[in-house]
Amino acid sequence: MNDFAARASAAASRLSDSYEIIFVNDGPTDNAPALVKSLIKENSKIKLIELSRNFGHHKAIMAGLEHATGQYVFLIDSDLEEAPEDLLNFHSKITSTPDLDAVYGFQINRKGAFFERFSGWIFYTLLTWLSDIPVPRNLTTTRLMSRRYVDGLMQFPEREFMFGGLVELAGFNTQGVAINKLDKGTSSYTLKKKIDLFVNAITSMSSKPLWLIFKSGLAITAIAFAIFFIFLVRYFLGGPSVVGWPSLILSIWMIGGITISFLGIIAIYLSKIFSEVKERPRYIIKSLSNMDK
Repeated sequence: MNDFAARASAAASRLSDSYEIIFVNDGPTDNAPALVKSLIKENSKIKLIELSRNFGHHKAIMAGLEHATGQYVFLIDSDLEEAPEDLLNFHSKITSTPDLDAVYGFQINRKGAFFERFSGWIFYTLLTWLSDIPVPRNLTTTRLMSRRYVDGLMQFPEREFMFGGLVELAGFNTQGVAINKLDKGTSSYTLKKKIDLFVNAITSMSSKPLWLIFKSGLAITAIAFAIFFIFLVRYFLGGPSVVGWPSLILSIWMIGGITISFLGIIAIYLSKIFSEVKERPRYIIKSLSNMDK
């Protein structure tokens, strides 16, 4: 934590004397909040947001962005897998390119062992296929954003979302920069968390899976009618048939296909309602340290 704060402060001070470093505590079990509070005593530009519990990485990101006040906001994890000094390169890129509102980092080659790289490839391949919004592959948290870009993100009221999808939905002109991400051992994203993230990303960003259910129902219904037509032709031509079997199978397939089609239609409407009606807060703030709001 001390190393991150020192490196982040050194990088930011090379660009401006007016900056703030906001830490968001999303419920770690270590003594990180106490360490940040001790850093605040040494550096008044450091601030802390403590959430009431762990609401998730992406919601913690939104909490930090909502309280950031700068004309440019640099987003980065504090584990030093991504270098705070990337701010300088990102700032040079965003200020030298007309009408550019965000610069994000991505990995050319994913870090980690074979399973982590392979699971990442599967994740982004399925996400690209099932999502309505294309998401760049191998995204990192690191991202420099203009004030109007951050304000645009704050207009999204979603409670369940994938941050990588939300920033694409916001639009604006963005550009990726390849960065080196260190491998510091076992990732905090276990297989279960990766599956949960994938399911949440798809269901919050796209209705395509529901349309696939609906189309599957139509396909099953079409197959049932085709088989019905074949048996009908064979019956009139005097071909062999098994008494009772065709009617049983056809009724199961036909009713099943129609049911799936209808459930798919209902599910599409329910998915639109479900994400809006609960209106639960994204997060709850327990305390603010060295902050005006």
